[in-house]
Amino acid sequence: MSRVAASPELDEQVEEVVDLQRPWITIVWNDPVNLMSYVTYVFMNYFKYSRDKAEKLMRDVHYEGRAVVSSGTREEMERDVTAMHSYGLWATLQKDE
Repeated sequence: MSRVAASPELDEQVEEVVDLQRPWITIVWNDPVNLMSYVTYVFMNYFKYSRDKAEKLMRDVHYEGRAVVSSGTREEMERDVTAMHSYGLWATLQKDE
C-alpha cells in the first residue's frame, strides 16, 4: 500500500490545530511577601481546591519556587492569572510543554 505525502500547506494547518489544542497553564511563583497560609487560602477560595491540594500547591510554590495551579484555554488562564494578581500573588501563563 502506497502512502501519499501530505502537502506543506496541510502540514502547517495540522501543526496549527495541534498547537491551538495544546493547553495553557497558570503558574504561581514564590515571593517574599505572602504568607504560606494566605497562599493556601487563595487556592482554596478561588480554585475551590481541598485543603490538602491547596497546601501541596503552596508547598510547591514555597519550596520549588513555582507551582502549576490550573490548565485550560488561553482565555481561562488569562482569567486565572488576573485573579491571582488581584489576590496579590505573582502569576504568569504559558503554553504547556
